[in-house]
Amino acid sequence: MLYLIGLGLNEEGYSWKAYNVISKADKVYIESYTVDFPYDIPKLQAQFKNKKFIRADREFIESLNFLDEAKKSDIALLVYGSPLVATTHISILQEAKKRKIKLKIIHNASILDAVGETGLQLYKFGKTASMPGFDADSYMDIVRQNLGIKAHTLILVDIGLEFQDALEKLIRDSKSKNVKLDKIVVCSRLGLHDSKIYYNTINRLKSKDIRKPFCIIIPGELHFMEREFLENFG
Repeated sequence: MLYLIGLGLNEEGYSWKAYNVISKADKVYIESYTVDFPYDIPKLQAQFKNKKFIRADREFIESLNFLDEAKKSDIALLVYGSPLVATTHISILQEAKKRKIKLKIIHNASILDAVGETGLQLYKFGKTASMPGFDADSYMDIVRQNLGIKAHTLILVDIGLEFQDALEKLIRDSKSKNVKLDKIVVCSRLGLHDSKIYYNTINRLKSKDIRKPFCIIIPGELHFMEREFLENFG
């Protein structure tokens, strides 16, 4: 059987159910390419006696070789956050069903619900956008669409981009797409003890030293309660 397990947002965020499954699994892989883990993997591994966490990079995951292993033994694939946020993991789900491999999903918290810590109402978010690490600005079309219906936009940033690079890219791409930005929200390391939330203009955020992983939110029309809450992060 294949177990697709969400680890949550910190090294102690996994569930008791996840702990039991990982402890009994024949082999444990940890997906290491869709996000930079913001905590110590060896420290996480030490919480499971006699278990070795095998790093699974992009090439390994896309090869789907671990699915063949899951036909004969219990394989655990560990994912940061919630296991089905990344489209890659949906592909794993589809392929496992095609091959008639037993599959169990253990859900957890992700950035998609953690952004509620900003005070922004989750049901007022529109489509999620992804800022790539290369020269492309099509994600700003999603921002424009969301603003058109007064919705907030969560922008997930490529792991290769440092904060200052992401901010400069946001400035360039918003200009090229003629999207006017006012104050934005930046969330850094949500779920960890050193998490930070910022709400300010892009120019004033340039001086901030913001650590990975981080995401950017472009607010739509704000309810007065949302505005009051956000001002606490100004």
